[in-house]
Amino acid sequence: MSDVIEAAVAALSKRVSGGFDGVAKFVLTDEGAIMIDGSGVRAGDDEADVTLTATPEVFRAILEGKLNPTMAFMSGKLKVDGSMGIAMKLGSVLS
Repeated sequence: MSDVIEAAVAALSKRVSGGFDGVAKFVLTDEGAIMIDGSGVRAGDDEADVTLTATPEVFRAILEGKLNPTMAFMSGKLKVDGSMGIAMKLGSVLS
């Protein structure tokens, strides 16, 4: 597992304590993927209800509160494939 994915899993785990209602995958380009579901956060590349794709820099900016997830999506920095409803739930966890 890359250091970037490991750090992202740790950061997201703090925000998603108690699990997440749905299955989401966050793909960090050139690094790997993170799964978020009812059992928490882990590195992985399984099937998901929604897949969000961004560069590690965009992902970091979202986690640090420097970039709103909705604005990242609207500006094309964050790509969403799948359930927009679950993506919106995840957005509220991230911001």
